[in-house]
Amino acid sequence: MHALELKGVSSGYEGKAVLHDISFKATESSIYVVLGPNGAGKTTLFRTIAGIVEPMSGKITLDGTEIQSSRELRANINYLSHYNALPEEMTVYNALGFYSDMEDGDVEKVIDMLDLQQLKGRKVSDLSQGQKKRVSIAKVFLKERDVYLLDEPTANLDPALSKEIRDIILKLSRDKLVLYSSHNLYEASDIGKNLILIRDGKLAMFDKIANIRSKDYRVGIKASKDITKIVDAKRDESGYYVLTVSKPEEAGYALRKIVEKGILVTEMRELDNPLQGLFDGEEK
Repeated sequence: MHALELKGVSSGYEGKAVLHDISFKATESSIYVVLGPNGAGKTTLFRTIAGIVEPMSGKITLDGTEIQSSRELRANINYLSHYNALPEEMTVYNALGFYSDMEDGDVEKVIDMLDLQQLKGRKVSDLSQGQKKRVSIAKVFLKERDVYLLDEPTANLDPALSKEIRDIILKLSRDKLVLYSSHNLYEASDIGKNLILIRDGKLAMFDKIANIRSKDYRVGIKASKDITKIVDAKRDESGYYVLTVSKPEEAGYALRKIVEKGILVTEMRELDNPLQGLFDGEEK
């Protein structure tokens, strides 16, 4: 198990700080979802940890050793930018081979992993944005690392491929540290175990996602009959009977009451994401 720690890190560009006094310690092999509004500093955080941007103050350590002082440690961290940084005039196979030669990676492995057989002979410049993203992700997995920094890895991908990528990353996170940024809050709550919230360049929250709770829960229920006389719910335009409760257990009690009346419940789901409140400035 590895430990990535930031101690009072401030960093930015051309003498202007974007991140301010960031401190946290990631010690659990899992996915740490990095959230924040546009311009909050998420990409700068990744670039600073990866060693692309030097901290103005503070330090970053991996297993107690400062990353900036160790070339070997920096090589043990892989960073996927949200930009598709690929040589446009190379074929997919040659582009991956170019990066593989620099780090002694395995091209055939990632071609199979990301299902790139039909693309490997095509020029990168001829690919769609989604296809370029897939090749960029393949580049990250050429060689196994201990820390992965993935900046919006599923952006511009279709739902099927997004799920495939998430499954790969979930498997990877069993024994690796993965920092993963996303604008999809439902994806974040589904894939992530821990949360790093950046707001205005500062660390606004560092916690387990399971500890983040909404003040109220809106539960949508679809049923074979009207349930408004059984529980305090209102039907919305999408066909859900909407029930507002203060804790999840109350939704379970309501469901039991409905079923005991012989009504078939065909669907029950939480309508709001508790992470949304973090963007609205709520304190949890």
